[in-house]
Amino acid sequence: MVQIYAKRWLKLGLCLILAFGACFSLSGDKRAVAAAAFAKGADVGWLSEMEYYNWSFYNDSGAKQDLLQILKDHGMNSIRLRVWVNPSINFSNKADVVKQAVRAKNMGFRIMIDFHYSDTWADPGNQKKPAAWASKSFSALKTAVYDHTYDVLNTLKSNGVTPEWVQVGNETNNGMLWEDGKASVSMGNFAALINSGYSAVKAVNSGTKVIVHLSNGYDNSLFRWMFDGLKANGANYDIIGMSLYPTTSNWSTLNAQTLTNMNDMVSRYGKEVMITEVGMDVSAPATAKAFLTDIISKTKSVSGGKGLGVFYWEPECYGTWYAYTKGAFDSSGKPTVALDAFLN
Repeated sequence: MVQIYAKRWLKLGLCLILAFGACFSLSGDKRAVAAAAFAKGADVGWLSEMEYYNWSFYNDSGAKQDLLQILKDHGMNSIRLRVWVNPSINFSNKADVVKQAVRAKNMGFRIMIDFHYSDTWADPGNQKKPAAWASKSFSALKTAVYDHTYDVLNTLKSNGVTPEWVQVGNETNNGMLWEDGKASVSMGNFAALINSGYSAVKAVNSGTKVIVHLSNGYDNSLFRWMFDGLKANGANYDIIGMSLYPTTSNWSTLNAQTLTNMNDMVSRYGKEVMITEVGMDVSAPATAKAFLTDIISKTKSVSGGKGLGVFYWEPECYGTWYAYTKGAFDSSGKPTVALDAFLN
């Protein structure tokens, strides 16, 4: 009888151990999924052009390597690519974006597509219509936004790439496709253009999240003005995107203000938030690492877990490339210590 009870207790103990182990494993899996869900990314829209002109990239050991592998080895899991309508150069057009997105997806990266709705750069000071759309009526302009968005995303889908996120416009502090879509002139028009893009994104894949993106993520008054206006005009979107380019002296203050703004966006509009562009002067890599470490931590801390990720804008830039000085590679083509912030 003693032996029988001993065997029963032994079986019970083994079951408890197995159950505890299974729970611990499940808990660990959940933690791993949560960690992976936070997007740590880079916009590398210049990459194909840099490679065309034979710019090379080197890992921490000085060995020549694929840039995307270098970024992956520094903890990045997501890639952002801009798309222009009919650019004067053969980069950032549909074909180039599809090629680069397929390449990144095949390396295991998550994908964000950033529609500028222009033939060139769109930003707070420049939201010029594509030349082919210049004379269109507003009704035709909405159709053009839908058709262009659908065409690019459907072509990506046909090539095995379904972006996780899509920006409908880039740094649209005062709307896009000026003058028709200038928000300060007609918030209703801007909202209608966003809805055209939104509808096209969801028609290709209902699970893709749509971002409305403004610069100066620390500027709460700008964001309240814009998103109050979009709400009043029935705009549809899923995520509020922000840019943040502080200096070496004000980054701590701006990061704190950006966190306050992110939490306000979550509570005020019920939306998720994301830092879709960051950068700092390449000459201060240690400070850049501190800035990045802090903004990543702050974004992760956004209320309700609604801070989705942080993307560095064109970290691979170095030397004389377009005279851009906010990359994260040194003059020899190696990553600076700034990128180590994405390892955590």
